[in-house]
Amino acid sequence: MQPDTLAAAQQIDFSLLALFFRATFTVKIVMLVLIAASFWSWAIIIQKLIDLRRVREEARVFANDFWSGEALDAVYERIGPEPAGGAARVFAAGMTELRRSSRQDGGLIAGTQSRIERAMDVAIAGEAEGLNKGLSFLATVGSIAPFVGLFGTVWGIKHAFEEIALQQSTNLAVVAPGIAEALLATGLGLLAAIPAVIFYNKLTQETEAIVGGYESFADEFSMILSRQLDRAA
Repeated sequence: MQPDTLAAAQQIDFSLLALFFRATFTVKIVMLVLIAASFWSWAIIIQKLIDLRRVREEARVFANDFWSGEALDAVYERIGPEPAGGAARVFAAGMTELRRSSRQDGGLIAGTQSRIERAMDVAIAGEAEGLNKGLSFLATVGSIAPFVGLFGTVWGIKHAFEEIALQQSTNLAVVAPGIAEALLATGLGLLAAIPAVIFYNKLTQETEAIVGGYESFADEFSMILSRQLDRAA
């Protein structure tokens, strides 16, 4: 490498901010979109981790109350028709339908068992929808962020070749800045995509486990009610 070329290359600022400000308008837009997507992904990740921890704790507390031997009516009266936890809301949905299906003489109208199960299924679907909220954004970022970064890289390399043609030179001082700016877009795309994919898989697995716990509880609760209804009949 010629000394004058090496000296010119050493004088170029290759810091991240410098690369950003030297990039073309299109590449800057791509970088800003990827940075925004990365920050939004981390906001969703942190919030979901907090929410799932809270949901698991609420489920544990309610399970202790439910299996403590206390009468179902007493548990329902204590937590109310709109409790805080997801498992408690599934239980409340079943108990609410049970009371709505009760006649004034103490009997039950036909089809009570199936209506209770449907009420709990609707409650579980609502809980699942709330738990899955935001995960689709992580999946989208994990899927398209590398391609958005690649687009920025291609555009940046195109600009670098245009600079080579205009300056009629292929020395390092001309080529290096454009290539570095272009590769920064790909790096930002991967920086946004990798955590999004990792935590999407983790959060999806944890959400499915929680929803599966709700479904198992609904089945057990349904069997308890079925035995009680059969004894009453």
